[in-house]
Formats: sequence, structure tokens, C-alpha cells
Amino acid sequence: MTDVSTVSTVVRLSGVTKEYAGGVRALDGVDLTVGEGELLGIVGPSGSGKSTLLHIVGTLDRPSAGTVEIAGHDVASLTDRRLSALRSRHIGFVFQAFHLVPGVGALENVAEGLLYSGLPRARRRAMAADALARVGLADRMEHRPHELSGGQKQRVAIARAVVGEPDLLLADEPTGALDTASGEAVMDLLHELNADGATIAVITHDTEIAGRLPRQVRIRDGRVTADTGGGNAPGTGTACAVAPVEGRGAGSGDRSGAEPVDPPGTGPGVAGTGSGTAFGKAGV
Repeated sequence: MTDVSTVSTVVRLSGVTKEYAGGVRALDGVDLTVGEGELLGIVGPSGSGKSTLLHIVGTLDRPSAGTVEIAGHDVASLTDRRLSALRSRHIGFVFQAFHLVPGVGALENVAEGLLYSGLPRARRRAMAADALARVGLADRMEHRPHELSGGQKQRVAIARAVVGEPDLLLADEPTGALDTASGEAVMDLLHELNADGATIAVITHDTEIAGRLPRQVRIRDGRVTADTGGGNAPGTGTACAVAPVEGRGAGSGDRSGAEPVDPPGTGPGVAGTGSGTAFGKAGV
């Protein structure tokens, strides 16, 4: 379908199955490939397995069977400590409930996303200020969560997720707690971040939201039932990788205790950012 040799793979799932006690199979042989710069929706009704897929892709849970690779790392080969480091360095999360720290301002909430980066506090705050400006909240840096609207809280959460320039941004029902206008503004922001180079997966039950995205991966009963679109990576005109699909899927992140996943000097560190800086791979 696509010449994938020119596209870096951010996520690769092969034959992923997840079973829980009692023989409950939440995922059943899922194959999924996400290329750098893609914007896709993972869409399905309640109980379809999309939340479990989020947990697997976000390395919050391990599969019962199959292979999971994130940013070139085989998750099965990593200890819990190194998996925490991978999650901290390579994945950003945005949740429906925001998960902001009450009692502190937006700047400190965003800087918290860099807590285990090893950067000095002044640098973390400077990067947080840049991220807030990027999402249109330069004038709300000292506002605490209770002083922000729902849409503004979600923008702070997005700024926190992208401040370290992760390889992948996972947005779980990012508009679920918002009114229509605020939800549209958040989706517009995600499109803008993608245009700057961010790889974004939006997990949603809302087919209207999914329909606005260039690629939709539909999941039901733990299986990928459709994979349509496969838009171009921003600024390249090269289609991103799409896994083969058949009816059966065809063959808040924990940042504590993080340690380097890659050898010193070779791994993806946290790059400095400036206002307007593209969300790219360099230094990440």
C-alpha cells in the first residue's frame, strides 16, 4: 500500500492480545502500525477494547501475547523501571479529566511534565512557558485550575503532554468533558500540533470527531475491523505506514523512578523548545 521505508515507525503492534481473569479477552490479535507525523483516531463503542489498546500503546499495561514496539523499543525486553523511563521520555498523555495539580498555577502544572528530565528548574519553567504560549495560554500562566475554564484546563494538559516533545501524543476522549465550542477548539489545536509534526492518536467513541481525522482505526470486540485513511505526514506528501487489516485485526503516565532507556549520549533526550518550534524528532 505504502512505501514505508521513508517513514519512521512510532508504534508497531503485532498479534497483540490482552486477556484478563476469567478468560475475558479485551484485545484479540491486533496489528497496528503508526508512522511518524500521523494523526489518527482509534474509535469504537464502550467495551470495544479501545481503552485497553490505549493502555497497551501507552505502556501502562503489558499484552498477554504479541509484540509491542514504541519508538523502536521492544516493550517486552524492558524492566518496569526502564519501561517507566520510556513512557516518560517518548509518550505524552492527555486525559478527559485533565489531571491537573490543584493549588498550583498552569506554569507549574506544565513544568511537572519535565520533573524527571534532569533539567534544572529554571529551564523546566522556561520550556513550560513556551509550551503554554504555544497552546494560546501565555496570559494564564499563573492561573490555578479552578480559575480556568474546561477548555483552558485541557490546553494546559496538552501543553504538559507536549512540553518534552515526545514521539507520541495519546489523547483519551480529549473533548469528553467539554462543551461543543471548547471541544472544537481543542481538536483544532491537535490539528495544529500535528501540522507542526506531532504524532497524535485520539481515542474516542465519537464518530464525528473521528471523521475529522485523516485516519480512522475502528475497533470492536477487541479486534480492528477497519483501518481507513492513512494521511500524509505533515510537509512530506509521503503516506504513513498502515498495518494490513482483516476482520480480526489481521495478523496518567507513571514517571516515577525513570532511568535512561538508551545508552548515554545516544538516547532521545529532552530537547529545548522555543515558541513556535516545530514538534519534531530532533533531540527527542
